[in-house]
Parts: sequence; structure tokens; C-alpha cells
Amino acid sequence: MSTFDLTVPQFIHTLKNLNSILDKAAAHADHRKFDANNYLTLRLAPDMLPFTKQVQIACDSAKGIVRLAGQEVPKHDDTETTLAELKERVKKTIAVLEGLKPAQFEGWEKLSINLNFPKGKKLQASEWLPKMVIPNFFFHVSMAYAILRAAGVEIGKNDFLGERNLQDQ
Repeated sequence: MSTFDLTVPQFIHTLKNLNSILDKAAAHADHRKFDANNYLTLRLAPDMLPFTKQVQIACDSAKGIVRLAGQEVPKHDDTETTLAELKERVKKTIAVLEGLKPAQFEGWEKLSINLNFPKGKKLQASEWLPKMVIPNFFFHVSMAYAILRAAGVEIGKNDFLGERNLQDQ
């Protein structure tokens, strides 16, 4: 399997799952008769980034993979103030990823990636992808999931994993 096959479709799949989780959060708030936008400032610990930032960073991590295709990362301003706007950000990120083709990733491992954090540093793409992009993406999606779960939204592991093509043994 190629790097493209192991990353881009998985990021799309997980982002679609995240949007489904956001739908469940909105439905939970509606059922309990409170504003779903209350979720946006929640965090699991005082020194942790809030829910909105978790979703934004997950999206930024996923779309950052365009660097391996030799493209500039599209800029999405961090201006979301509603759950609906966060869903739109996720959809925009999915659209970016769906525009990528496997052939664009040829020779990716030879690239050197300038880092946004820490500034002024760089990594070889062959280290950047497995040690930064993939774990960072899943960390922030997991934190968004955990924040909603801790807030009482009825979601479980299958919501995080999403649909799979299960086969009989």
C-alpha cells in the first residue's frame, strides 16, 4: 500500500466520522434543550485547548498532508464560533483531501518540511508524517471526541471508528 492509500482515505474517513459525532452533539443538545454551541469552550483539563481548537487543529493536521504532494497548505482562518461552522471547516478539509491524487505523492519521502511549530525547524518528510502529522491528527480528533463524551454526548468507539466493511469468517 502506498503512503497516499494509508493516509488520505483514512483522514477523510475519520473526518467524516468527526462530522457525524458533531451531528450527534447537536442532537444531544437539542434533546436536552440547551445551545449546542456551549460545547465549543469545553476542555478536559484547565491547561488543555478547548473543543473548537481541537477540531481546528485536527483539520489543519489533515490538510497539511498536501505538502507531500508539493502543494501549499490552504489557509482556513480560525473564526468558527458555532458547531455548524466547525462542521463546515471539516467539510472544507475533506474537500481539500479529496482533491489529492496518489501520483502527486511520488518522491514525498525526499522532501524536507519546514515546521510551523517549533518555528525555524524542519524535518524530513519521512519523519514528519509518521511522528507528527498522523499522531497529531488522531490526538486532536480523539480529544474532540473525549470532550463531547465527557459532556454526556452518547457516542462510543464505533462512532469514532465509523463504518467498516466487515466480513463473515
